[in-house]
Amino acid sequence: MTEVFQFIRDARRAFIALLDTLSLEQLNEIPAGYNNNIIWNFGHIVVSTQGLCYARSGVRPDTSQIQYLSAYAKGTVPTYVVDQAEVDALKKLAIDTIDTIQRDYKAGVFANFQSFETSTYKVTLNTIEEVIATTVGHDNWHFGYATAQKRLIK
Repeated sequence: MTEVFQFIRDARRAFIALLDTLSLEQLNEIPAGYNNNIIWNFGHIVVSTQGLCYARSGVRPDTSQIQYLSAYAKGTVPTYVVDQAEVDALKKLAIDTIDTIQRDYKAGVFANFQSFETSTYKVTLNTIEEVIATTVGHDNWHFGYATAQKRLIK
């Protein structure tokens, strides 16, 4: 699992590098044909992984500890202009939350994991390892969307 966690970090650093090539205006722009923007896609991966690992699995069902969840959860759309402070916070959380999940994984926090069905694929995730592996695909799916959006706004 060490390699998987590192791959997630590396992919998120690539996403951060994409963000760093754009202005705040560009990060907030919703391209024609989309209902979200680049910063929403980034914020979504940050909050989703925490939600899947802790809340949906029953490990910590209280979602109040997931910063920015209400803005970036599945089913939300951008409702405000994100400022630089929030962009910076999301960049930090993108890596820090994966570090925390990895520490908790090693410490056995997910020992009482409860299976759940994903809303997107209707697939049941039975272990924390399956959730972490799914994170790789989910993060990169949204990175792909953000890359496509960048082409439309430049």
